[in-house]
Amino acid sequence: MKLLAICLGRPEKLPGKSFKTGIYKSALNSAVMIDRLGLVGDAVCNTRHHGGEDQAVLLEGSLTLDWWTAQLGHDLSPGTFGENLIIEGLDNRNVAAGDRFHVGEVILEASCARSPCNTLAVKMGDPTFVKTYVRAGRPGIYCRVIAPGMVSPDDPVRHELYAGERVTISEMLSAVGRSLSDAEKARFLAAPIGRRWRPTFEN
Repeated sequence: MKLLAICLGRPEKLPGKSFKTGIYKSALNSAVMIDRLGLVGDAVCNTRHHGGEDQAVLLEGSLTLDWWTAQLGHDLSPGTFGENLIIEGLDNRNVAAGDRFHVGEVILEASCARSPCNTLAVKMGDPTFVKTYVRAGRPGIYCRVIAPGMVSPDDPVRHELYAGERVTISEMLSAVGRSLSDAEKARFLAAPIGRRWRPTFEN
């Protein structure tokens, strides 16, 4: 595996909206610093739902983006889904909470699923895209930063699987809105999932 793209966004207004978003991202050809809150210079405008230590970096796998390209019928430029990093050869469905990605000196740990919102639907120009995204079962992967450092395009990436019971990122998103058994809740909460997601499985 290798780092296929590094994407940063600047604050921009959504069409017809007054607030700004950092979802509009584009690829860089240079090295970028990743600290505990993510890529230095990347815009995070709605800190209530985005950003923070458990959602510092948003990953997409190239195999997942290839699938979306086929489904949507057109090419997707890097950053289309607001992702920060694209990892070549990765399928999002194969990632669980606690999995780690080693990129040079940087270590990222998968923490939770990207939960789609209306901002993504507006960017995609499709008011039904939130439902389409959820049904696809291939959510983006939010990561916490275990070890900060510099990353560059084409850096090799090593995917280290979580040693405990695996709760996949896809499972997390599919559990939202479902009635879960006590055993299912305990299984989710035993995994190192992000703090914003824990109340979903505690109630």
